[in-house]
Amino acid sequence: MQRITVTLDEELVAEVDTLMHERGYQNRSEAIRDLTRSGLKQVREEAAPDAPCMGALVYVYDHAARELSKRLTRHSHDHHDLTLSTLHVHINHDSCLEVALLKGQGRVLKQFADEVTSSRSVRHGQLVLIPGE
Repeated sequence: MQRITVTLDEELVAEVDTLMHERGYQNRSEAIRDLTRSGLKQVREEAAPDAPCMGALVYVYDHAARELSKRLTRHSHDHHDLTLSTLHVHINHDSCLEVALLKGQGRVLKQFADEVTSSRSVRHGQLVLIPGE
């Protein structure tokens, strides 16, 4: 590792310290390393939207919502080339959680995820992209 010096304004240092305590980092360096990695990952994704990626789409939905399960299944089948595997969990009487492992161009995976998570009665959704194949 290499040691560097970075100058930050007081408000930004306070935000880093809050994050550090909330997430249990041992020191500012660990927190800043993770933030830097995250920022660099985002910049790479924005710079190369057609680069190959792996992804995990996690979403929670109301299984009783009219036709939603059918629509989500049809959507996955329509994009079968993107989906490597899917995990389905019954959270409670009303809610299901699905995790879809995806592979393809980052832009295409984001579009797929946006279409799923914007569906009515999908309560929560998040896509995590990992660059490379």
